[in-house]
Amino acid sequence: MTTASSAKPFTEVLTLSTGRRVAVESYGDPQGAPVFFFHGWPNSRLQGELGHQGACEAGMRLLAVDRPGIGGSDYHADRTLLDWPPLLAEIADQLKYDTFRVLGVSGGGPYALAAAWALPERVIAAGICCGAPPLSEMEDASGLLPVYRFLLRQYRRYPDMMRRGFRLARPFATLRPPPWLFRLMVKTLPKPDADALGSLDSLDLKWAGYAGAWSGDRDGIFGDARIYAQPWGFRPEEIRVPVRLWHGRKDANFRWPLAEELAARIPGCTARFIDNEGHYSLAFRWCGEILRDLSTVPAGMPAGNGGV
Repeated sequence: MTTASSAKPFTEVLTLSTGRRVAVESYGDPQGAPVFFFHGWPNSRLQGELGHQGACEAGMRLLAVDRPGIGGSDYHADRTLLDWPPLLAEIADQLKYDTFRVLGVSGGGPYALAAAWALPERVIAAGICCGAPPLSEMEDASGLLPVYRFLLRQYRRYPDMMRRGFRLARPFATLRPPPWLFRLMVKTLPKPDADALGSLDSLDLKWAGYAGAWSGDRDGIFGDARIYAQPWGFRPEEIRVPVRLWHGRKDANFRWPLAEELAARIPGCTARFIDNEGHYSLAFRWCGEILRDLSTVPAGMPAGNGGV
């Protein structure tokens, strides 16, 4: 007899009304309440492995979706963030879920908020783990990781050059580093992240999601990245479903004051800022707790009064 804790992840490839295919990886309890997982950047649906055990324990089915052009999903040229909610709704329809929860990690955060904004009658609650803030509104980018500041600046100046650069980088980006080099790279991270990523098991999990991202369309990674430099198309103040926001105070990718500012804009947002956790360590160590918390939000609950 198969139990939730022994269930194995499996892939479904759905064909949408547009004719494009989308890959969905199923983790957790196959019979559990649905929660859609939105991966970071550059990453893929395989990042959902982070929440497999936690989803099993919470009695949830975690459905990790490759975004267009990533992994097993077909490319969609010139898409915007607001193209995501209709795609998600169609996936949910095909899987026969009327309502569901959503969880976005890092670069998946804006996608979770877009779903909450556009589908309030279907999204029960949204969870955000170390989520990306609205970068297009930023005048001061000092709260971002230096490489993010560089990429954002270069994209604004030379978008076509950036696209070609990502294409040229693709063959090299998928070369897996040897364990010794990975450990050396990890040592450059904040201590919580270095501790969380220091094992070979962490390397295997992180590499699977990262390599999966580059296995899609040649413009998939760039097409996903350009979304972050554009306006979201809605205001966080307009979200009307419960939002649970989690962020590490040692996060060097998106400094915690950026998350605090975003949480303050979302009506009734409940925010938790975790001491001594970084960007990667929060997702690795807290994904189960985040899912369990998300599972406690009942259907039909108003946004209410959250806290920071």
